[in-house]
Amino acid sequence: MSDWLSVCVPISLLLGLITGAAYMLYSGLLSDIVVLTGSAPIKKITFAYKFKEGPYRQCGQLFKESHNIGPKLSCIAVFYDDPTKVIGPQCRYAVGSILSEGENKADEELLKSYETSGFNVFSFPEVTHVVTTSFPYRTFFSILLRVRRVYPRLHRYIQERRLCAHPFLEIYKEGKIQFMAPLARQGDFYVPEVRRVKRRLSEEEESHSDSDVSGAESNSEYSSGSGVFLSDSRETSLAASSVHSVPIQDQGDRDYRERSSGEPLLKRWTGSRLVDSRQRERSNFTETPTRRAWRLPLRSGGVPLEKRSKRSVRHIS
Repeated sequence: MSDWLSVCVPISLLLGLITGAAYMLYSGLLSDIVVLTGSAPIKKITFAYKFKEGPYRQCGQLFKESHNIGPKLSCIAVFYDDPTKVIGPQCRYAVGSILSEGENKADEELLKSYETSGFNVFSFPEVTHVVTTSFPYRTFFSILLRVRRVYPRLHRYIQERRLCAHPFLEIYKEGKIQFMAPLARQGDFYVPEVRRVKRRLSEEEESHSDSDVSGAESNSEYSSGSGVFLSDSRETSLAASSVHSVPIQDQGDRDYRERSSGEPLLKRWTGSRLVDSRQRERSNFTETPTRRAWRLPLRSGGVPLEKRSKRSVRHIS
């Protein structure tokens, strides 16, 4: 008895290994994958689909639901995001069944069945230039192999040739998985839900950025809405620029003579309004210690700081 077991166990293990290897080979483990640029494997199609956000590994439930309604129809999946760049919960995809292709019309009963089950209906145009390849669809293991074998080659092909190809479509038809990524009219392959999700994410980002800026508004001179510097009016800016264009010494002598003579301050027209020379003096001559000398008050006896002002003028010149 023990001799018989010692012979049967190794034989069973060997048969299991051979069966497993044959199963993987049949599923496409060593199938040749040829990526090329050419015409699309499908024509214009109308399909029923459900849109989801989440990890792509969860799309199997939608495949099953769609296949149960129309078991004779070809299934289709559209993947809109690169899972290596977008986190799983934000990946967007649509899965469903092809109702009609080319000039054929969809079956009305099937169409109603899909709509009753919560599926939406959309159409993709026929395109002449796509990146495409195919992979055997024979077993469940074929679906797992497609991720490891097909997509790395598709991405490498697109990157090496610097192509703009998106989104990625999978069509399960006649024992094969047809892969394609359109090179033109990509926007026509985005179902309406994708645009709504993109708009929602953009609004969330804008509201988040607005809250960040408004939180720091008390310590900042920037607008929370546009990030534009909150300066004075255009006329005030023109007035400041006109004052800076006057030589410092000439400006100082003129302001000093006005003060010592007791004459009323002149009103000067700058841009579109009158600016008080005393206000301009306060806003433009406070940058250096020498300029601050022009703003010093009179001594207690009412005598201006004439000597100190003249020294400042000589220092500037």
